[in-house]
Order: sequence, then structure tokens, then C-alpha cells
Amino acid sequence: MTTLPPLAITLLAASGGTLSATPRQRFIEGSKAVSPILLGAVPFGLVIGVSVAATPINNWVGWATSIVVFAGAAQVAVIELIGTDALAVVAIATPLIINLRHAMYSAALAPHFGKLSKRDRLWMPYLLTDQAFVMSASRYEPDSDATTIKWYYLGVAITLWIPWQIATIVGIVVGAEVPPEWSLDFAIALVFLGLLVPSIYNRPSAVAAIVGGVVAVLGLDLPNGTGIIVASIAGVAAGTIADWRLSR
Repeated sequence: MTTLPPLAITLLAASGGTLSATPRQRFIEGSKAVSPILLGAVPFGLVIGVSVAATPINNWVGWATSIVVFAGAAQVAVIELIGTDALAVVAIATPLIINLRHAMYSAALAPHFGKLSKRDRLWMPYLLTDQAFVMSASRYEPDSDATTIKWYYLGVAITLWIPWQIATIVGIVVGAEVPPEWSLDFAIALVFLGLLVPSIYNRPSAVAAIVGGVVAVLGLDLPNGTGIIVASIAGVAAGTIADWRLSR
């Protein structure tokens, strides 16, 4: 492989061109981009672990939710339902309903992931989270190459996955020793606020955030976490209408 001399690199950058980044560079780029989110995600993982320790279910079964489900809100629901001896069908259906938003995430990422191999498209969605979606969707362009799509996404997703598993284990181990006054529940709101603020960059996105937030609050009492689904649909619809009206 021919290496460009420093002068050629400088001239290429000055002309607006780009050099093809390696998978390692894309991975590191994604990892660095998501690192600030860990300030909220790690305490959130601790909350999950503490929740497991506070229930009568086996700790290993509780930790398995981090491996199998890997979705904070759904994990909380599963842990609570198992801990209260809920019906198996309810324990399975509830996280599925809560995570229906992932269907929207998948639809939004499909045009980009379509450039990847079938094998990658089969296993990479396992790592899909709110954070991975928001950061990857904002990074990809229609002409993004497969290297950017795959390795940037993995940089974001794996950098979240590993600390999450560790934090959950730590939460389980020390859960009984955590003073109640620490109130680690703040981490849940911190994670999602960290995702929300950077994604509001124009009027339609602001409208979507406001409408979605208001509907989510109004729908808190809806059964089985369906309020988040209704809020997501309302927010997307409001943002789409706002964008359509501005483009007329």
C-alpha cells in the first residue's frame, strides 16, 4: 500500500478531500464520541445491579438480563416482574412492548446497514441501544462507506456494552451495601438527557422533543410501558409535520 507524503495529505485536506479511515480509526472515533455518555450509563448499570440484589431472584438470573436483554428500562421491568412472581407471558411481553421503539431505530438505520454483509446484519442489532442509535444515526451520511458504518457503530456500542456489564455485576455485588440516600436513580434521567440535548438542532427536532416529552409525561399511567411508544409516535409525527410545513 502506498503511503501519501505529509505534503500530499496537507494538500488533500485543504482541498476538502478525505482519506479513507481504517476500521481501528473508525472504532476509536465512535468510542471517543460515546465516552461522555458513560457518566450516566455506568450509574444506571449500577442501579440495575442494585435492583437485582434487592429482589428475591437469583443474582445470576438477574445479571443474565444484562446479557440477554441489554436495555435498561426493559431490564428494570423484567427484574420487577420476575421478583413479584408475575406470569411468564407478562414478563416476556412487557419488555417487548417497551422495546418496540427499536423497530423504529432499525428502520432508520436499515438504509445504512444494508451496505453490510448478511452476517453483520444478523448479529450487530444485538448491540442496538438508544445511545448507539442516536450517535450512529447522526454520524452516517447517505454516501457513508461500509467501514464507517460498521466500525463507528461498533465503537459506540461495545464501549457501552462492556462497562454496562461490569457496572451491573458491581451493583449486584455491593447492592446490599449501598445507602438508600445515595439515590442512584438520577442516572436514568442523566443518560437520556445526554442523548436528547445534542439531537435538538433545528425547529422540527425541538417540536418532536417537546411533543414527545409532554405525551410521555401524560402517558405515565398507561399500562405495560406503552406510554413511551405513544410518546415516540407522537414526537415523530409532530417533528415530521413541522419539517413538512417549513419546507413548503
